[in-house]
Amino acid sequence: MKLYYSPGACSLAVHIALREAGLDFEGIKVNLQTHQLANGADYYAISPRGYVPLLEFVDGSRHTEGAALLQYVADLAPESGLLPPVGTPRRLETLGWLTYISTELHKTFSPWLWHQDTAESTKADCRAKLATRFAELDRVLAGRDYLSEDYSVADAYAFTVVSWARMLSMDLGAYPNVGAYLERIAVRPKVREAMVAEGLIRANAA
Repeated sequence: MKLYYSPGACSLAVHIALREAGLDFEGIKVNLQTHQLANGADYYAISPRGYVPLLEFVDGSRHTEGAALLQYVADLAPESGLLPPVGTPRRLETLGWLTYISTELHKTFSPWLWHQDTAESTKADCRAKLATRFAELDRVLAGRDYLSEDYSVADAYAFTVVSWARMLSMDLGAYPNVGAYLERIAVRPKVREAMVAEGLIRANAA
C-alpha cells in the first residue's frame, strides 16, 4: 500500500491512522505547489484531482477522500479500536464527528485561509465561523479526552485540521480544552512517528 501525502496537509490524518493501525505502507511525498513527486513525476498522472491523501493498493487501484480513507484504514485493523463496531451508537457518533470535521472545519480552512488571493472579507468570515466551531469543540472536550468515548480516526483528523490554526497564527487561547486536546494527541507515539516522518517535528523533540 502507498500513501501519497504532503507534510502537514490533511493526509497527515491518514498517515497517523495507518501507523496507529499497524499497517505496512510506503509514504510518497507530493509537492502540492508543483504537483510533482520527488523524482519529478507528474502527480496529476496519478491523481487527476491533484490533492492528497491518496491510497494506492496492491491491485493498483487508487482512492482519495480523507474521511472515507480513514474509515477504510480503521476497518482494516478492527483490533486497533480506531472505529467502534458497525451498527453501534458509538460508531455513528464517531462517523458524525468525521463528517463534521470534513465539512465544518476542513472546508472552512481550505482553500480559503491558505490562498493569498482570498479576499480579506472572506478570510474574516472563515475565521469567525471557525471560532464558533472551536467554541463548540471546547465545550465537548470539557468533559472527555477525545471526541467520542475513546481515541479514534476522528481524533487523528481533528488533530490534523485544528492544528492548522496555529500554523495560520490563529490564537487558540480562548479554547483551553482544545489546546489540551491537541497536546494530548501530539504525544501519542504513533502521532509523533508520523510527524517525524513528515519532517514536522524532530525525532528528539521533547
